[in-house]
Amino acid sequence: MVYHSSFVDEEGVTKACGCPLLPLKTHIKGPAPVSDQDKIDIVDESISFFRANVFFRNFDIRSSADKLLIYLTFYINLALKRLEGCRTLAIGTKAIISLGLENVPVPGEQGFPFPGLFTFPQSPQEAELFRNYLKQIREETSGRLLSCAYRSNGTPNKWWLAFAKRKFVNIIVT
Repeated sequence: MVYHSSFVDEEGVTKACGCPLLPLKTHIKGPAPVSDQDKIDIVDESISFFRANVFFRNFDIRSSADKLLIYLTFYINLALKRLEGCRTLAIGTKAIISLGLENVPVPGEQGFPFPGLFTFPQSPQEAELFRNYLKQIREETSGRLLSCAYRSNGTPNKWWLAFAKRKFVNIIVT
């Protein structure tokens, strides 16, 4: 059984493209509300559920937060692919930074990985808000993922990087 997000209560949460803009424990500037440092956020859930959820080819959506969980699971898979050949933390950090500098497509644009998952933006402002949120959440996920993918001495953690070979919901990551 696939792991679902615990963020099912969407009362008072801003949405863009049908995705809740959930609070994050972050220092990165962006549109996400700031969460308490002692609470679990969607990035924590995505990283902790990744190694189980990556094995599934189907993912039933129970809440709109599950859509974000799916997107982040895909992004973690993409980031691990980039880290796969990096033998040190310094090289891995450079690879993740270059991934973060890439254009972040939104629904309706070329390169968005899940065409039917999120609704199309109703205005350019909504598209920009969603793009900025995805960029912020990707940067936060990348930073936290580095601490999982590499040990404290800077060597790769094979128990994480081995999951780079997996295909999440049958999408091939290049």
